[in-house]
Amino acid sequence: MATKAKIYKIDNNKKNTSGDKAVSQFIVSILVYAFVLMVANALFKGIYVESFFFAIIAALILSVLNYYLKPILEFLTLPLNILTLGITYPIINVIILEICDLIMGTSFEVKGFINVFIIAIFISLLRMFLDSIITKKI
Repeated sequence: MATKAKIYKIDNNKKNTSGDKAVSQFIVSILVYAFVLMVANALFKGIYVESFFFAIIAALILSVLNYYLKPILEFLTLPLNILTLGITYPIINVIILEICDLIMGTSFEVKGFINVFIIAIFISLLRMFLDSIITKKI
């Protein structure tokens, strides 16, 4: 009884597409975030971004704050969040925007509480919409 040996071709020219895909998604996500900040800057009086370059820096800072600080704030405000049926989520976004304002100085500023509350909701919704259209397609 003869057995047939299977020959497998090994292609060493293949690139690591999963790592490249994650990096490209991160870069596109930061650019989308910067674009959303510039749109908010154009539409609302309560936010000021000096230029697109500073919007990219603010997007990087906000992404880091959202990744590390936001889960801690969500955990700490969980009882209040349950009592208010989720109203603390935009308040957490306001706090993160204010922290970014402190870090960035005069190149990124947010003013007021009610204005920043509305801006935080706008930024969250527009970013979620654009991420679903642009970033998830990559």
